[in-house]
Amino acid sequence: MTDPISILFGIFIGFFAGFCYSKRKTMVPSTTKKEKLSDGESESESESEEEIVYSDTSDLKMVFVVRQDLKMGKGKSAAQCCHAAIDIFRKAKKRHPEWLQAWETTGCAKVALKCPDEETLLAIASHARVMGLDSSVIQDAGRTQIASGSKTVVGIGPAPVDVIDKVTGHLKLF
Repeated sequence: MTDPISILFGIFIGFFAGFCYSKRKTMVPSTTKKEKLSDGESESESESEEEIVYSDTSDLKMVFVVRQDLKMGKGKSAAQCCHAAIDIFRKAKKRHPEWLQAWETTGCAKVALKCPDEETLLAIASHARVMGLDSSVIQDAGRTQIASGSKTVVGIGPAPVDVIDKVTGHLKLF
């Protein structure tokens, strides 16, 4: 018969190992400038080198902002969000692979939001670019409900929630 203390010890080790495994890819590097000053050197003459600082970014998400003035059906809106998801996934793979990997290991959170019109949609996309986020404005092909070339959705992320919320935190859920 197995000793109860051995069983509890095994459960504890298993829990700890699982916890560590789940956190292994959520440590994401961010770079900061580190100044090196040598003796007799002023701050303006100093060399800069980048220092990598790791932070736990377990809260990442991908956001889709859907235009409301087009009156798209739910299925059409969903299809446009899917186009955005594919495009920003490809961009994130090149530009922010560490965020993408952390997002994939922490549940792949996705949120659909609404905005009133094209002007707002483009302003949100521009703000996302200024913040250094991956984004994609989707234009419809015009085969069904919407006129060809209409900008329907902007996809943003995946990125840390606090950064995305600076761009889309004021919007309501779709």
